[in-house]
Amino acid sequence: MAIDRAALLAGSIRLTSGIWFLIDPLSANRFWGDPGDPAPTARLLLRSMGYRDALIGGMLAAAALRGKNTRGWFLASGGADAADLLGGISVHDELKPSQRIIGLGGAVVGIGVGLWGAARRTTGVERGAGRGGELNAVD
Repeated sequence: MAIDRAALLAGSIRLTSGIWFLIDPLSANRFWGDPGDPAPTARLLLRSMGYRDALIGGMLAAAALRGKNTRGWFLASGGADAADLLGGISVHDELKPSQRIIGLGGAVVGIGVGLWGAARRTTGVERGAGRGGELNAVD
């Protein structure tokens, strides 16, 4: 069974970020461009984002390690970043320059990685053993 290294890397980064937001949301938030202390409601949302990212990243990494089809998890990852970007655009004028560059820029990169991962060619990991290399319907 071959490991999908690109999916393992992307999943591990997202999992690590999610765990960081769960363990120390204030430090993680500063890393992503917000120098101030967020309000309690914002801290709740930071932790929610941590759960989301840990789940998606963990599932993407697990699929990669098991040699399973990772396209759906790449789409979920890109979709999460698209939601972050849409939310960020609505408050774009209120964001500090560092938040715009790091936060919104990171979301754009994440969307690109998600789309790339979902659209890339299938590898031997994802191909069926049957005739013509068709995809397994199980995944």
